[in-house]
Amino acid sequence: MFPLSGPLRFLLLSSFLIPLGSFMVLPFMSVFLHERLGMGLGTVGVVLAVASLVQFSGGVVGGALADRIGLRRTMLWALVVRTAGFVGLLLALRWPPLAVGALVLTCCGAALYLPANKAYLVHGVDEERRPAFLSAGNAALNAGMAVGPLIAGSFVLSSPGWLFAAVTALFLAVTAGHAGLPAAGERPPGTEVTRQGLLAGVAVLPFAANALAFYLYFHFQHFLAVYAVEQASSEFYSLVLLLCFTLVIVVQPLASGLIRRMPYALALTVGFAGLAAGLAVLAVGSRAALLAGGALITLGDIVLFLKNDLEALRRSPRSDAVVFGQQRLAAGLGACASGVLGGQLYGLGEGAGHTGWFWLLAAAQCLLLPPLLLLLRRHAERRMQVPSDEEGALKPHDTDGRVPGR
Repeated sequence: MFPLSGPLRFLLLSSFLIPLGSFMVLPFMSVFLHERLGMGLGTVGVVLAVASLVQFSGGVVGGALADRIGLRRTMLWALVVRTAGFVGLLLALRWPPLAVGALVLTCCGAALYLPANKAYLVHGVDEERRPAFLSAGNAALNAGMAVGPLIAGSFVLSSPGWLFAAVTALFLAVTAGHAGLPAAGERPPGTEVTRQGLLAGVAVLPFAANALAFYLYFHFQHFLAVYAVEQASSEFYSLVLLLCFTLVIVVQPLASGLIRRMPYALALTVGFAGLAAGLAVLAVGSRAALLAGGALITLGDIVLFLKNDLEALRRSPRSDAVVFGQQRLAAGLGACASGVLGGQLYGLGEGAGHTGWFWLLAAAQCLLLPPLLLLLRRHAERRMQVPSDEEGALKPHDTDGRVPGR
């Protein structure tokens, strides 16, 4: 990665500061909406589900926008939208109904920003170095997500006004910094714009694998809090999350080269096996099992999430920003399905007094669904009479028409 240019250093710093500010607020929104603004828990659940779906799936719109107006402009507009959302949360202390719209606005900003941010990081970077840059961005993002709640936890209910004002000021500063970045990914003047659908050129297998990976991973993300607090304590749950964030920050950059060279089928096998092992260990319910399960799940998702992005970039003829947006759409669909289906299953387990079975069922899905995905892929290849590139080797047709850094 080194030496890094000034713009890339700033972008990596922003990749830390933006989730830092966001996670000083967003993880506590259920508590804030319920206890501070008096919303019922049913309403809070619907609001958070809509916000999550917008934040993930809206990435496909962010990618298309970046392809049309350029990466820097898209990041700027996204930050303006997100800053307006935090201003809305500040105003909601006086007029509570504004909180819902403000929360959705911040999620819209996140959806627009991330595809352009990731595309800017790898703009003009050769294929061998892309995993290192993407891993560094992911590490910075996870570091901000880990530190934000630690800073803000004691202020959300006692001094939310000061907290929202501080986060708004942080976003104003980051937005001003982005205005000074060099333009990237902009179309030359006079270039004819070809209108394409949001899913045109999608890399089908990485898209489907990403949706499946997020569906399975979000069993852990959505329901660990309830399970861990019941089995241990809220403080121990925070410790498990801190371990998971730390693993992403440390391990993924170090393993990025290995993940790039790993055949795609092997990466899927390793990643889903890690998820299966971790989810099964969680069923034990002890503190050691919570830590070990969280670690195994995180190691699995480190492989899956990075490899799916790299494989999508390799296979798709679309621009990097569009590809990242399509992968975010897959993530949103998977996370939403996990919330809907997983919630029903967890409720059944809780009602029967055996929540450990929920994790075993999720682990079984990790073993059964990926082979089915590969089987469907091979069947489609035979019908299309396309040679299999399962070993992940770069084929000449994979780069036809591709512009380096696009």
